[in-house]
Amino acid sequence: MKVQEVGREMGVQYVLEGSVLKSEGQVRIVAQLIDAATGGHLWSERYDRPLKDIFALQDEIVQKIVTTLNLQLTLREQGYLVRKYTTNVEAYDVFLRGGEYFWRFTRETNVQARQMYERAIELDPAYAEAYGFLAWTYLREWQFLWSQDPQVLEQAFELGQKAIALDDSLPHPHSLLGHVYLWQKQYEQATVQAERAISFDPNDDVGYWTLAFILNYAGQASKAVGLMEKAMRLNPHYPAVYSWELGRSYSLTGRHEEAIAALKRALARNPDFLPAHQHLAVIYSELGREEEARAQASEVLRLSPNFSLEVWRQRVPYKDQGELERLLAGLRKAGLK
Repeated sequence: MKVQEVGREMGVQYVLEGSVLKSEGQVRIVAQLIDAATGGHLWSERYDRPLKDIFALQDEIVQKIVTTLNLQLTLREQGYLVRKYTTNVEAYDVFLRGGEYFWRFTRETNVQARQMYERAIELDPAYAEAYGFLAWTYLREWQFLWSQDPQVLEQAFELGQKAIALDDSLPHPHSLLGHVYLWQKQYEQATVQAERAISFDPNDDVGYWTLAFILNYAGQASKAVGLMEKAMRLNPHYPAVYSWELGRSYSLTGRHEEAIAALKRALARNPDFLPAHQHLAVIYSELGREEEARAQASEVLRLSPNFSLEVWRQRVPYKDQGELERLLAGLRKAGLK
């Protein structure tokens, strides 16, 4: 893909292009900074270093780019750009492997992600980001009805607080707390945490997704559409949950055909993403497309054989009870009990 196309698609002025090669204990990084408008090279460099120096090398590359672009950054912004989440290369590697499992949103991969994050913390007990994502694995047990134990929600909250105690400026733990407060139906606190996450990193997609997620449950779906579009622009390789959230925003604002398209995109990325099947069942029921609604309900039961409308009613944090009843009616009409 041409750099100019990347610039237009992502709305950026500069593109960093390069490669990373590793052989035993050595790493070679080739990096070049390109003006996306002209395709001209502003700077290029090759680095050959011991792998153990990878974090210092990351800092060096970032600082070189900052200097090349002559950016006027505050000290705080520079500090954020070059922050080392951990100085332990093995812990960092395990953490990244955890992310590969984390974004698949299945019960099995959630367990695998948790094991990776726990291992990262064993290797570096002060690894704040690892505590934050470990907290997400407990939250997900509650969100997806994989556990009936309210202690998992408390565990998520405690781990999120631990991450913030180690580094209050990390955006993801604040997003995590936003989700926890939402499931506790504390909408104002949830919104504050999501906005705090965005303030710490305005270019992080997770914060915008979190705020949209909260607003959809809080009866402000019209505001969520733009937030999700921004999250997806910031992360073109977004996970299935983003398409689902956008589809849910469309559905809650009566834009059913757009909702169906977005939910189908979610399933194209992850065919086993249960919430997308669930919401499609509601939409198809409301549109009178009964056969398609039943097919989606069958998928819900395939993925969650013990699915219960009553348990779902008690768990989901819709602020507008009328909205909740409408969704329940659609699921019931599709054949779920």
